[in-house]
Amino acid sequence: MQLWFARGSQVSIREQLVTQVVLGILGDDLAPGQRLPSTRELARRFHLHPNTVSAGYRQLSRERWVENRRGSGVYVRANKPEMPLSSALALDQMIASLFRSARKRGVSLPALRSRLSQWMELQPPDHFLLVEPDEELRRIVAAEIQHAVTLPVMSCGLEDYRKVLDGSVPVALPNRIAAVRQALPEGAELLTLRFRSVPTSLGQWLPAPSEALVGVASKWPEFLKLAHTMLSAAGFHPDSLVLRDARQSNWQRGLKQTAAVVCDSLTAKELPNGCRAIPFSLLAESCVEELRRYVEFITRPLEAP
Repeated sequence: MQLWFARGSQVSIREQLVTQVVLGILGDDLAPGQRLPSTRELARRFHLHPNTVSAGYRQLSRERWVENRRGSGVYVRANKPEMPLSSALALDQMIASLFRSARKRGVSLPALRSRLSQWMELQPPDHFLLVEPDEELRRIVAAEIQHAVTLPVMSCGLEDYRKVLDGSVPVALPNRIAAVRQALPEGAELLTLRFRSVPTSLGQWLPAPSEALVGVASKWPEFLKLAHTMLSAAGFHPDSLVLRDARQSNWQRGLKQTAAVVCDSLTAKELPNGCRAIPFSLLAESCVEELRRYVEFITRPLEAP
């Protein structure tokens, strides 16, 4: 994983390190079980104080992103839910596996056939349901999903999911999986969304222009914080970043004077005419493709043998 650090920034080196590691884990740049550089190695490579690196690793450990293995190092926790397997097994093999599992559990053939008949009579899902407590993040991610798929997309917080759960395919962001799964009925399917890789997406804008003003705009406060941190770490001078909270009145003020505005996909539609938008999609391309395959799976007509 590529790391950037900017000295003299308003964002501390520790926060730059923590933010980039967390985004690397969420964006799959850092895999579960992957060993991070040692404190000494990271300090030497980037000319950082070892105490700063240690403080960042301790914060990541407290927040359960990484784990310290005595005498071995710091590793990414293997706590992300398993992703659906892209199995190459034939359909007959899958069905045979189901029957073998039923026999081991003592389930009779009539009982299995009856249960399968009930499942086949159920109406297929007709919409995605994004369960996310953060309202602004929910609006952005729901809009991105809707742009990618043909099925309707609904969204709600943890407390309202029961009203719209029927007939839905629940989806959630990786850092919400545990809470959402607890709220859903036992056995309910839950798709895990994945964040886009920030370092890979940011690479095309580097090296940072020395004098250009760059705007950052969003109604989601965390987007402003993350963009500020990443752009600062990538070498953009703090004085060259124009931050705008799109929930505030007159938030568009001064954005026309910037070379470009980094923003989420919804805010991009509200920028003043003449502004060059750099919309940053939150969802990974692999995640979007998975959602499209799911739509195809439940809507594709039966092919003639």
